[in-house]
Amino acid sequence: MIIFRLIICILFIFFIGCTKQDKSEPDYSDATYIYADNTDSRWVSFENITGDKGKGGMENNGAKGHPSERLKAGETKTILNMNGPGIINRMWVTINQRSPYVLRGLVINIYWDNENKPAVSVPFGDFFGIGLGKTAAFENALFSNPEGRSFVSYLQMPFKKAAKIEIINEMHFDVSMLFYDVDLQRIDQWNDNFLYFHAFWHRDTSTVIGRDFEILPEVQGKGRFLGSNISINANPLYKDYWWGEGEVKVYLNGDKQFPTLVGTGTEDYIGSGWGQGQFFNRYQGCSVADADKKQWSYYRYHLVDPVFFKSDCKVTIQQMGGTQKKNVLQLLNNNVPLIPVTIVAEELIPLYHTGQIADLNDPNLPGEDAWVNFYRSDDVAAVAYFYLDKPANLLPEIQPLSIRTSDLR
Repeated sequence: MIIFRLIICILFIFFIGCTKQDKSEPDYSDATYIYADNTDSRWVSFENITGDKGKGGMENNGAKGHPSERLKAGETKTILNMNGPGIINRMWVTINQRSPYVLRGLVINIYWDNENKPAVSVPFGDFFGIGLGKTAAFENALFSNPEGRSFVSYLQMPFKKAAKIEIINEMHFDVSMLFYDVDLQRIDQWNDNFLYFHAFWHRDTSTVIGRDFEILPEVQGKGRFLGSNISINANPLYKDYWWGEGEVKVYLNGDKQFPTLVGTGTEDYIGSGWGQGQFFNRYQGCSVADADKKQWSYYRYHLVDPVFFKSDCKVTIQQMGGTQKKNVLQLLNNNVPLIPVTIVAEELIPLYHTGQIADLNDPNLPGEDAWVNFYRSDDVAAVAYFYLDKPANLLPEIQPLSIRTSDLR
């Protein structure tokens, strides 16, 4: 009798569970077959520069009439100027000159809601995930470069009142062919939970020993750090010794001396380990790994591991490398600037004290084959992608052409 009652109870629980499952609402959030009545699709290009309804392809009686334009030396060309609200979902651009100098010589500016200061002001190639101006065919979650000849962004960028995108040619020669389209949705109304997209690029051609490079200087407001692509011209003073021991730090919501989020090393941050070769993943990768030219460019996008902030955010990376103790001693004897940080044999031994150089000849330290991590100075540049609850930021203006394009190797 007890067994019979137990079976009845199990069947009843199963029946209730199945009934609830049958009556629950399916998840349509990612469905491509659901009609959306509150949006209007627009493609903006030279064939329909205003994006107006029924105004595309008019210049040659419906035939191909205006696919591209020349971007003259010193010219600023506005490729989007639209009132909102709306959401930019995709941008595609191609140009017929794609050298490292050109990709750093062009600048993309994006303005929201009629602000005078751009929320985005970044060298063209770097914005599209092309570090050091070195194009390669790739695809990740935010960008792609099909066949290495075009530039695609899938970044979603909402705007409340207006959106304007400029491409500026700061070089002394023309770019003879510029093609593009910006794909967006007009929407009925702004959602107060929407955030504005921002991007900041800067370069330090000789980082200060012991001072972390700022991927994103401190920004005030509520938002989300979306990620970065970082480029390095490794300093030949340090020979071929490993440059990537630096840890990424994220200071959130009032953090001062020490951050809330901290990584364990450069290649660790992009999901690799024990060195850094070329690879392309959806959220992390290394697009340039050129040991001969001592150049690397790598990225990490925080899509599945979101980094939100409530009041402020700053992101840095230590400029740190490592090699065997005997090599570090040789560098020090040659007056190469560095500061030993740790020495590793069977265990890690801290060596770093601000303003002091540890004595690696101390007999109490491990022998000459022990690994020493040390602060060093390199040429570093980075784009920080982030969202903010305001259409403009207070970050510095983009650096001049001379700094952007020096020593492209």
